[in-house]
Amino acid sequence: MIATIVSLKHHHPANQKSMCCVVAFAGACGVGRCKVLVVGGGAGGCAVAAKLSSKLGEGKVTILEPADKHYYQPMFTLIGGGIKTLKDSYRPMSKVLPTLAKWVKDSAVKFEPENNTVYTANGDFLLVATGLQLNYDKIPGLVDALSIPKGKVCSNYSPKYVDRTYQALQAFKSGNAIFTYPNSPVKCPGAPQKILYIGEHYLRKSKKRQNANVIYNSSLPVIFGVKHYADQLWKIVEKRDIKVNLRTNLIEVIPDKNQAVFENLDKPEEKFTTDHVRYENVFAIGDCSASPNSKTAASVAAQSQVVYKNMIAVMHGVKPSQVFNGYASCPLVTGYNTCIMAEFDYSLTPLETFPIDQSKERISMFYMKKDLMPPLYWHLLLNGLWNGPGFARKLMHFSLK
Repeated sequence: MIATIVSLKHHHPANQKSMCCVVAFAGACGVGRCKVLVVGGGAGGCAVAAKLSSKLGEGKVTILEPADKHYYQPMFTLIGGGIKTLKDSYRPMSKVLPTLAKWVKDSAVKFEPENNTVYTANGDFLLVATGLQLNYDKIPGLVDALSIPKGKVCSNYSPKYVDRTYQALQAFKSGNAIFTYPNSPVKCPGAPQKILYIGEHYLRKSKKRQNANVIYNSSLPVIFGVKHYADQLWKIVEKRDIKVNLRTNLIEVIPDKNQAVFENLDKPEEKFTTDHVRYENVFAIGDCSASPNSKTAASVAAQSQVVYKNMIAVMHGVKPSQVFNGYASCPLVTGYNTCIMAEFDYSLTPLETFPIDQSKERISMFYMKKDLMPPLYWHLLLNGLWNGPGFARKLMHFSLK
């Protein structure tokens, strides 16, 4: 949840605490019946709603979404590094939701799947695409620290705070630059490292690196879940003199004392199934699902066709047969012009699209992340026209056989 850069002292307390991420809902209104209710207008909600609307016709799909703006969240890392601006990352929600669907500008307050009812709406099928809620208040002192104008603490995960990151980099003079990865579900597990590498690159470009102690404190037991890419990342942090502390979790920020408090972790990872085990007409997609894959827009693209086909199958009384392979892509931006394009599946086995070694830093992959992926997201994924690079991968690798 937090990717921070701070100039703080840090220590490890004796008493351990834990932080959790809770999805919550608020608001209520009457909607009436609909064939399919999609709760959430993010990437997954938009993509599947577009597919279903085209299949079922106008007015059959209702989208419950309270926000006025739709953010392309993968861009937040680039905003934090001063490569993009916040205004580049969003469009009006009314412009991205499918025109054949009905938009109800409200939030769900309660689910009753036994009665096919969501308080604000009811219907035949439910797709939960609510994303993750950012609970900054779960870390004592963090909200206060984020409220200090031109402060030393920042986060790339919220449009409210993302501009603070580049401001903090510009204001940094000397001391500890600490980047963190929490022990809760996060959007794109590579994002904290992306801003770590961009931030370190910025300090070198601005002639501040010799006065900076760059630290990456991660709650994870590994630097990256896929060894194929982790091996290369270890080489990068060693070459760039970045101190990595694994199983280290931020639990408190004390802004008036310039302190960040961390704990040592030894918590086993839990995995869950991707579909609802009790209600056959309830589906989930994206960040809010229990799928153990990395929470990325690329995962949503691959999931969207699976969810769509399974929903159509159930509508016709057929047992769903489509299986999601856990595909995820994480463009690990390592500087202002380089990127490692990580692609992998549930088993953390590389699932690379291009017939090259994608574990290496490449300029081409940086510009793909920076310039090609945003239009692909806005024009194809949100309109239900992009199901991930699976077909392209087969073509590229078939040509080599």
